[in-house]
Amino acid sequence: MTQFLEILKYILPALIVFITVYYTMKQYLNSQYNLQYLKNQNKNAEQNVPIKLQAYERLLLLMERIRLSNLVFRLRSSDMNVNELTASLLISIQKEFEHNQAQQLYVSNELWSIIKQAKENVQNIISESSAKFNDTDNCTNMSNALMMIEKGQTKTSVDVAIEAIKQEAQLILKTP
Repeated sequence: MTQFLEILKYILPALIVFITVYYTMKQYLNSQYNLQYLKNQNKNAEQNVPIKLQAYERLLLLMERIRLSNLVFRLRSSDMNVNELTASLLISIQKEFEHNQAQQLYVSNELWSIIKQAKENVQNIISESSAKFNDTDNCTNMSNALMMIEKGQTKTSVDVAIEAIKQEAQLILKTP
């Protein structure tokens, strides 16, 4: 019995020291892990901000390129008929959109929905305007009609999308 007490006299303090060191080291390692995790998060955020801003820039450019007035000036030719102009405008919009589809990775779902809606609205305006003319008519009247439609709107869907892009980009720029 005295041997047991003698052994216990050495083992008990050693066990207490071991448990204390174990928990102290565990807390220290957890805090180091959390610190490293925060450093990595900050590093990733610093790397992601330029990529996200570039995505917003490209989406702004997309919206400007599918604006009715810009489309008409860029694609219209004096020898085109209504059918050719309509096809040219719709194909250009679709190509621009497809070229920038990957940008949806970097923006919110709500913003991407607004951008898609703007594209669809522009396509609908072109289709509806085209239906008012004969396919073989010269495109000048349709071009003028499209310009008048755009001028008649106080705020186009493209303008709404551009505002939404700017607002979301501002959220990223304000983040510390």
